[in-house]
Parts: sequence; C-alpha cells; structure tokens
Amino acid sequence: MIIRDRYAPSPTGLQHIGSVRTALFNYLFARSKQGKFVLRLEDTDQTRCEERFVQNLYDTFEWLGFHWDEGPDVGGPGAPYVQSERTEIYQKYALELIEKDRAYYCFCSPERLDKVRQEREAAKSGETGYDRHCRNIPPEEARSRAAGGEPCTVRLKIPLEEKGGAPLVTKYRDLLLGDIEWKNSDVNSDPVLLKSDRFPTYHLANVVDDHLMGITHVCRAQEWLPSTPLHIIMYGAFGWEPPEFCHLPMVMGTDGKKLSKRHGATSIDEFRGQGYLPEALINYVALLGASYQEGKDLYSLEELAGSFSLDKLNKAPAVFDYKKLEWYNGQYIRMKSDAELAELCLPLAVEAGLFGDAGPNTEQKERFAAAMPLVKERAVFLKDIPEKLGYLFSEPPLPEAGEFFPKKADLAGTIELLEKGRTLTPPLASAQSDGEAEAFIKDWAEKDGVKLGDLLMPLRVAVTGARVSPPLFGSLRLLGPEASLARVDRALEYLASKR
Repeated sequence: MIIRDRYAPSPTGLQHIGSVRTALFNYLFARSKQGKFVLRLEDTDQTRCEERFVQNLYDTFEWLGFHWDEGPDVGGPGAPYVQSERTEIYQKYALELIEKDRAYYCFCSPERLDKVRQEREAAKSGETGYDRHCRNIPPEEARSRAAGGEPCTVRLKIPLEEKGGAPLVTKYRDLLLGDIEWKNSDVNSDPVLLKSDRFPTYHLANVVDDHLMGITHVCRAQEWLPSTPLHIIMYGAFGWEPPEFCHLPMVMGTDGKKLSKRHGATSIDEFRGQGYLPEALINYVALLGASYQEGKDLYSLEELAGSFSLDKLNKAPAVFDYKKLEWYNGQYIRMKSDAELAELCLPLAVEAGLFGDAGPNTEQKERFAAAMPLVKERAVFLKDIPEKLGYLFSEPPLPEAGEFFPKKADLAGTIELLEKGRTLTPPLASAQSDGEAEAFIKDWAEKDGVKLGDLLMPLRVAVTGARVSPPLFGSLRLLGPEASLARVDRALEYLASKR
C-alpha cells in the first residue's frame, strides 16, 4: 500500500503554528514511508474564504521550504484539489445517499430551526441539534418537493438503534489514542451534508474527497476528534473503507492553555517578521509532541523525515516554549556562513534605514557582510543584527556623559582615559586581527599602569554609542583609523563641554 496523507486547510485566515505543525507531521510521515503528501483547499465556507489567505498559504510553505506532491498548484490524479471546483461531485454523492435511504431532504427553514432552539431554551431542555423533523417524510413526497424547487438541504440519517432497540455505538481505533467508542445518540444529530445553495458542508466534502483521493491516513489536530465518529458513519453509509485516523497532540502555552495570541506570535508571518529562520521553526515544531533520536536536538528536514514515526508521537499535549524556539533560532543563525547571513539580513537593514534613503552602495554592502562575525554569536533574531550594527553606518547619538565613566571614575578621569585611548585608536583600527589588537593594548595598559577595562569603556562608548556593543576591536577595523578617530574627538569635545 502506498501511504497517502494530506493537509486540508480552509483559507479563512493566516497560516499559524498549529496548522503548520499538522502539515509538517503529514509531510514527514509521507516521506518516511515513501508515500504521497497532498494539499487540498477546503473552501466550502465561501463567506470567510479569501484569495489572500490562499496566497499566504503558498508563500508560507515556499518560505518554510517543504512542499506537497499533489495540490492545486501542481496538479495530480485527484484534481481538482479545491473543493469549490468539485461541487457537482458532492451533489452526486449526496443524492446517492438519499437513494440508499442513508440521507434525506430537509425543508426546515432557518426560522423554524431558530424557533425550536428558542423553545428548548425556554423549557430548559437538554436537547440540542436538529430535531429530525423531516426524517420521516415519505421519500416520494420529499423528492417531488425538492424537484419542484422548494428550498431544502440534504441531511445524513444517523443510525440510532440496532434491531431490538439497543442504542448504536460507533467504534474505531485511533493510531495515537487507541480504541475510541462513541454513542450515535451523542453524534451531531442528522447533520446537513448539502446546503440549500447546493454547496457541501465540511463533513460531506471531507469524506468524499479523502475517499476519491485515496487518502490512507488522516493525521489531524485533536479538535477534530468529535467529528470522527460522524465521518466513520458516513464511510459506512457509502460502503467505503475509512482511512486510518491519528489525532495529533495539542499544542499548549506554558500556562497549560491552548496556544493563542495571548502567549505571543502564532501566525507564521509574525515569526517571519520577527526574524526567525525557517529551519529553526521546522526543527522546533517537529519536536512538539514527537520524539526522534535521544540526545539530539538539531535536525535537517531530511533527518526529520528519516526518523519520523507515528509510534513516537506523545499522547500528552506539547508545550510551546518561545524561549526554546529562540535558542533554536540562535543555533541556526550561527550555522549560517557570513555571506548567507548578510544576504538574509540585508533586506531587514534596508527596511530599518541603516543605509539612508538611497540604499546601500558597494562599500556599505561589503562592510555589512564583514560585520557578521561581530554579531553572529549572540544574535537571537535576524532583526537583531541590523539593530546592533547601525553605528557602523552613521554616527550614533552621544549618550549621557555618565555612560562614558568607568566604575569609580569621574568626568576628569574619564577624559584623561579617553585621551589615552585616542592615541591608541589608529593602531587598533589598523590591526589585522582581534588577537593583534588585544596584545597591543594589553601591553600598553600594563606599561602605563591602567586597568584595561577602564581604558576600553570610554573608547567603546565613543565609537559605538553604547556601553554594551559588538566587539570593539572589530568595530574599529571596519570603521577604519580616520572615522574611528573622528568619533573619539567628537566624544572628547562633548565631555569637555560638561566640565
């Protein structure tokens, strides 16, 4: 058997981390079994579906770097892969169920349904769902009324009792959760399959498409668990073999509640905008509710596919830890070459205005790329990098005078230290490496009897504008002797004005 699974989103919003986890698990499972991964767009809710959300889906997975084998954009034997293009198929199968006496026409108006609901509420009745008012209309009468144009829907006839009056139950085995049993009386009461506009509901389209597209495994979020008994009943009504079901562990926030915006970013656009790398997201999300090799944290997409197994999924909910994701992002930033990192960060630097309105010239691009080693080791997000390097492309604002002061130093002492630093600036900026610069200044400080930290603090602030900055020696080399000296002179003039 060739494994075939699918990701079947509704294009009613931006792609978010939970949906991408579902897609990724399906992709990894298919790849681990040399199977096929299918994309299907479930756009039966025409009031909420928007083309911009379809485009967001394509953009998201293009950025993440994994794709489907069959889908709307690549075609395949199950085409079309957009449900709104398959309405005649669903109408055909809805009528088939009517002919089998497994479904029926319902002529109840929205007003009647609302009245029933209000009467139940007033009576404080525990009854919910449809009251099966049209279930026993003689079939010929129902067909005649429907053929005459009377507005109607098509509803599934849920089997309620076995022979002898015993209540029916629906059973199936979930690949993660084990044996599941559901009373038919607790299943959605005779749900609508075909709406009055002849568009299918989610349930009909989902079951028909999974069957016709040869889906062997349905791996989806646990929120769909209550729908599964209904789908099993529908497969039985058609006489079809249902696929295997696996309801994936939930993704929770650190507070134990379902992950949502109150915990932080959830849409992939948000993560992307904050400067996360796709490799980091994929690596971390793949570990949410699944295990691979003991003692290993970092995986390529190919390694994940080679190690993935439904048997290694956890029943317990997975906790989404933003701090852990940040760690992964930092690891993948450090795995980039300087050239790769500069290429990724350059658009962010342009957007941040690092090079002015005209954009970067060749010299600025080269300096930006050369600065990557200064920030790579401590960067957590891509956006951190342009923010930390702004001082290399324009003179930073001068901070309060006290920011220049080393510990226990006053204004006069700080000016004296910076004047010494001024004489050292040209040779430091001309050094060929950090090691050469460090050896030079350590030797000088020792001979002069000055603490190295005291000497470097005002010089760092003068050059970078901050007490905490990327490495000073590398910054001086990138700025060059002339520009570095000009900044020290500016700082000395500023401090002198504070006397």
